[in-house]
Amino acid sequence: MNYQAAADYIREKIQGDFDTCVVLGSGYGKLIDKLPQKVTISYSEIPFFPVSTVPGHKGEMVFASFQGKNVVFLSGRFHFYEGYSLQEVTCYVRVLKLLGVKNLILTNATGSINPNFKAGDLVVISDHIKLGLQSPLFGPNDETFGPRFHDMSCAYSKDLREKAKQAFERVGIPYQTGVYAMMGGPQFETPAEIRALGILGADMVGMSTVPEVIVANHTGMKVLGISLISNLAAGISKAPLSHEEVMEEGRRATEKFWGVLCELIQLL
Repeated sequence: MNYQAAADYIREKIQGDFDTCVVLGSGYGKLIDKLPQKVTISYSEIPFFPVSTVPGHKGEMVFASFQGKNVVFLSGRFHFYEGYSLQEVTCYVRVLKLLGVKNLILTNATGSINPNFKAGDLVVISDHIKLGLQSPLFGPNDETFGPRFHDMSCAYSKDLREKAKQAFERVGIPYQTGVYAMMGGPQFETPAEIRALGILGADMVGMSTVPEVIVANHTGMKVLGISLISNLAAGISKAPLSHEEVMEEGRRATEKFWGVLCELIQLL
């Protein structure tokens, strides 16, 4: 992909520098409506950019003045199960890097493996487990973004995690901390897979986020991940799983997450 061409196109449409990007996961798209003074660019307009195909992922890059800061919001992301390569899934991270973004805040909807987590909980991701997929860095390395081999011992910034916890405490909203496991999807996991992930130390499971975290760390960005528990995982839930359930829980959590996000951006 020609990352520079995409970045140059975006730069022509916006003014100012943007240090922080917030990627809105399933069900969070309505948060865009709350943003004043925004410039919206559809993914379909950006050269070489993929297009979101999943319900709840509108496919827009929104540049806004938010809490006194210039912040980029991505309404929707790309997934491996849509048929995109992992390089395409993560292409926006490198474009953001070229635009000067230093902090990447990733949100997602997940299924709970930890019996202490319940639907509606917000979870600060402490680490992740990647299973069954190649690295998005597979193939020739682009040294302009980062080294061939890079450290992942603190993939989720301790500094940003601490600021997130302060934001939760300021607004009086409880939160959890846990390990996120990624499975490729689009099918939900089997009960046996969930039991195996639990043994490995995962607290929750989803179908996104990890490839972006790998690439963001490769480029030197700071990463924060916040998961919404949208449902109990297979074998823990007594009901069949559905994407509609994921979307509905995201809509319910919108106001709660908005309050945390307002505080968090001020702390950055």
